[in-house]
Amino acid sequence: MSEPLASQLRPKTLDEFVGQEHLVGEGKPLRVAIEQKHLFSFIFWGPPGVGKTTLAKIYAHALRAELFELSAVSAGKADIKKIIDIPSSKGQGVSRPKVLFLDEIHRFNKAQQDFLLPYVESGELTLIGATTENPSFEVISPLLSRCRVFVLNELSADNMLDIINRTNLKMDDEAKDWLVVMANGDARAAITMLEATATLYKDITVANLKQALQSKHLRYDKAGEEHYNTISAFIKSMRASQPDAAMYYLARMVDAGEDPLFIARRMVVFASEDIGLAQPTALVVANAVFRACETIGYPECAINLAHGVAYLAQAKKNRSAYDALRAAQSDVKQHGNLPIPMNIRNAPTKMMKEMGYGKGYEAYTDESLLPEELKNKKYLK
Repeated sequence: MSEPLASQLRPKTLDEFVGQEHLVGEGKPLRVAIEQKHLFSFIFWGPPGVGKTTLAKIYAHALRAELFELSAVSAGKADIKKIIDIPSSKGQGVSRPKVLFLDEIHRFNKAQQDFLLPYVESGELTLIGATTENPSFEVISPLLSRCRVFVLNELSADNMLDIINRTNLKMDDEAKDWLVVMANGDARAAITMLEATATLYKDITVANLKQALQSKHLRYDKAGEEHYNTISAFIKSMRASQPDAAMYYLARMVDAGEDPLFIARRMVVFASEDIGLAQPTALVVANAVFRACETIGYPECAINLAHGVAYLAQAKKNRSAYDALRAAQSDVKQHGNLPIPMNIRNAPTKMMKEMGYGKGYEAYTDESLLPEELKNKKYLK
């Protein structure tokens, strides 16, 4: 069997790598770590197809480490123990460090992460985790505290065009532009689509790309594109107040064995982001569903998920709290830490009181309590 095109094109060095300039550009943290051969554990958090596996390989190679690759979907404690028990090889008379690349680390349960922790703590293993989920929620605190988290971004259109051009497959600009949009920042998806089209058809055109995409056997892949398509359709169906569509996409995820906590967590976010002040009890219901999934598990917790979906999809929608937060965050980013008005500052000491901290404070006032530069700004509308 020939090597997949995505594997053939995988960069071997940072100079060949495309994207993530905030991590691998000159003077940026991951490049510095690789150049200085700094051995430490870290976690890559970002969407699929943006270079997590590639960067792990580049890092391990640069440090002359033994790289072991596992997927948390299928691996367990025994697999980790096997790696630990393998005698360390030597390079130039020095033991080579063992680096474990654990893809989808969020799939490891607490017991599995607890088992991994002492080996990372002792330095027997250097861990590189990769996840599409927020590690703050998915990785236990003791393990997370021993790892640095690097956030990877979706690849830009320019990044995608660069990668597409590296395939050396002939196509016109229209096909390239269509592929960039369809791949949605996922380099692996773009290359796989190109390879399938090149195999099936003589010419790579938009029409043939569409035909190749449609001819693929549609299946739910918890690590791949359909995973994200389905959860996206699920959320958007609830947002559109279409309970039947939301229930269908829920059923697809449940039938595929999707982690119920992954679904429930999205529902908790949705309750505040999309329903918000229109029906505040939605957050209570969503949290109750999450707790039920934690305590009950499959198959019964699917009923709890269905209960929550029916409620959230039919609830009134109001994004004002979410929009207010984003607008306030935009001002924080633009203006930085503006001086807080003196009358609402904390005054725990005599000196601070003498400086005017807390002076003139009124518990109930119509006067704007925002910093001077933002006086009377309205976020919640």
